[in-house]
Amino acid sequence: MATFKFKQFTIRQERTAMKVGTDGVLLGAWVNLNFNPQSILDIGTGTGLIALQMAQRCGAETLDAIELEPQAFEEAVDNFEQSDWGDRLYCYHSSLQDFAEEIDDTYDLIISNPPFFERDNQIVNKERSLARQNTTLSYSDLLKCSVKLLSEKGSCAFIIPFSEEQEFLALSLENNLYSQRITRVKGHKTALLKRSLLQLSFTKTQPKIDELVVEKSRHNYTEDYIKLVKDFYLKM
Repeated sequence: MATFKFKQFTIRQERTAMKVGTDGVLLGAWVNLNFNPQSILDIGTGTGLIALQMAQRCGAETLDAIELEPQAFEEAVDNFEQSDWGDRLYCYHSSLQDFAEEIDDTYDLIISNPPFFERDNQIVNKERSLARQNTTLSYSDLLKCSVKLLSEKGSCAFIIPFSEEQEFLALSLENNLYSQRITRVKGHKTALLKRSLLQLSFTKTQPKIDELVVEKSRHNYTEDYIKLVKDFYLKM
C-alpha cells in the first residue's frame, strides 16, 4: 500500500522498508500525555507515524524525530511537510548515538518503536531487515541515549516484544528509569502475549499494569482497542 490514510493525516510509504503497522499506532495512541510535554523526540521515526500522532494529540512546541535509513528519512520529511503540523515537526537524518552526542537539549517525552527481530519471521529485504534488527541500535544504547536526552521530569515510552520485557526493564533500572505503566498486548483472548507497551521515568513508583486484547475474532475488534485507536483509524 503506497499510502495509508488516517483521520487527520496521510502516510506515504512508497520507499520505506517498514510500512505502517499496528505497533506504531498502538504506541502513539497509548502513551500518556497528561503531563503536557512541550518537547517530544521520536526515535527511529520511519514514515513519521508516531511523530504525527504526537502532533495530532498534543500542542508540544518541539516535535523532533530521528531516522537513520535514508529513504525512510526522506519519506518522513515529506509526510511531515504534507501534514497540518509541518511547522512543528522536524526530522534529523542521524543515528541515535550521534544525535545524543551532538545535542545538548533535553525532551519531556521520548518515544520509540525500536528495531527488533522476531526469529520466527524470515526477512529478506535488506532495508527492512536493518529496520527490524537491533544491531544498529541495541536496547542498551537506546536507554543510555534516552537518559541523556530526557528532561528531569520527563518520561519515555516504548513498544517491545513481550518476550524481551524483563531484559528491557532490567536495563532500564540500570539506567535509573522506573516503570510507570505497562500494558501487555495479545492478538485475541486465547493468544500468547505478544507486545509490551512501557512508559518509564526517573520517578520511583508502583507501575500500573494491565492487558490489552486486540480482537474478539478476525477483524472484530475489542471495545478497549477501538477506544484506544479510534482517533486515528478511518474505519474505527
